[in-house]
Amino acid sequence: MTNDPAVVFEAATKTYGGVPAVDGIDLTVRRGETVALLGRNGAGKSTTIALLLGLDEPDGGRVSLFGGAPARAVEAGRVGAMLQEGRPVPRVTVRELVSFVARTYPAPLPVAEALALAGLTELAGRRVDRLSGGQVQRVRFAVALAGSPELIVLDEPTAALDVEARQAFWESMRGYARRGNTVLFSTHYLEEADAHADRIVVLDSGRVVADGTSEQLKRAAGGSLVSFDLAGGPTEGLTLLPGVTSVEIRGDRALLRTDDSDATVRALAAMDAIRGLEVAAVSLDDAFLTLTRRTLETAR
Repeated sequence: MTNDPAVVFEAATKTYGGVPAVDGIDLTVRRGETVALLGRNGAGKSTTIALLLGLDEPDGGRVSLFGGAPARAVEAGRVGAMLQEGRPVPRVTVRELVSFVARTYPAPLPVAEALALAGLTELAGRRVDRLSGGQVQRVRFAVALAGSPELIVLDEPTAALDVEARQAFWESMRGYARRGNTVLFSTHYLEEADAHADRIVVLDSGRVVADGTSEQLKRAAGGSLVSFDLAGGPTEGLTLLPGVTSVEIRGDRALLRTDDSDATVRALAAMDAIRGLEVAAVSLDDAFLTLTRRTLETAR
């Protein structure tokens, strides 16, 4: 094994019908990292994943996995993918399906081990087309593990799952990651990125607009949220208060994003008639909206 990163994008571009889907992405994922890929619909996530898996070729720049071509890494079983598309295979059991896929790889994971990692040991004899939606997702996870991959790519892995099924899936994924493997997943559930990713990459308009830990992204968007009732008072000058990075007015309440909540609160305390003062940490949802809103404002 070398010290090559698991994933490298170097100024990668991809255009469809004259519209850039991926617009000069630079991204490195180190071995052993769990990375979440976030973005609005149309931000470029699916195209990025297609380039990563060798399902499409970049128009410009370079994409490599483990120092070589993506297709070569996939063929060698070093990469497993769990994509959104696909329906249950009829009339085969879970064990039969995973065994069949495992035989296509040069050094597969033992089938019993793949089933255990995916939480499917007790369902191994059940037909795949008679499982619940959450159980089918776990089958897809076991299939992705069949080649004993060093990197697994998950595209919206918990979409349409209920809370219990989502929890079961992430328990399985953490078991895989604890072995020192690399995970890259896209999701619309920002709380999943917050809870399970070592690092979060935000895409917008085909570009990386933020890259860091959840806490780093929250700080970049204004680390705290200070709110209070305006009670008919003026809003002029709020952007000039110490630490304030942005101001939003919701009805008769002011919400100030700030990177120094103590300084902001002290300045507000010196003002007359401040009521209903609250201080809270910025959520990842807030940070995501702020970061992508900045991209729209820059484009305009």
